[in-house]
Amino acid sequence: MKIFPYLFLGICLLTFWGCKDTPVESKIEVSPVVSTYYLIRHAEKDRTDPENKDPELNQRGLGRAMHWAEIFDDIPLDAIYSTDYARTTMTAAPSAVKKDITVSYYDPEMLGIESFKAETMGKNVLIVGHSNSTPAMVNRLIGAETYAAMEDTDNGSLFIVTLVGETHSVVRLHFNCNCPE
Repeated sequence: MKIFPYLFLGICLLTFWGCKDTPVESKIEVSPVVSTYYLIRHAEKDRTDPENKDPELNQRGLGRAMHWAEIFDDIPLDAIYSTDYARTTMTAAPSAVKKDITVSYYDPEMLGIESFKAETMGKNVLIVGHSNSTPAMVNRLIGAETYAAMEDTDNGSLFIVTLVGETHSVVRLHFNCNCPE
């Protein structure tokens, strides 16, 4: 019976050392941040005065701007950017009013793309530009020279750029508008 206390002590010590905490690596999966950019060119502009460098939208363009607002109605936009021209601000205005968002102005030539992406990270952003600046902005967002300037008659293209971490996708859609002339 003298061996029983030693056997009991041995079992206790083995149990104590066997239950020692072993570090468990916890793998917390962090979902990547998704940023989505909707890029459009301004709607149809008034071409009656070829000398006017900042024309407003014509009747058809006003209809298209309203049409864009309907298209973006179900998209939860967080920000709207526009160049500081009458035709782009007029194109952005119906969506901005409908979403109660103040339009932010940007200069495509001066925009620091990395700071812009950091500022808009995780957001849904509408960007209204021009036939040259819209595809150029898509190229800057994805870091590749993929898209050429748009045709001057193309007022219905929508580029959807999705950035997820270091990866991206681009979808280009075209919307016809049965807008009044």
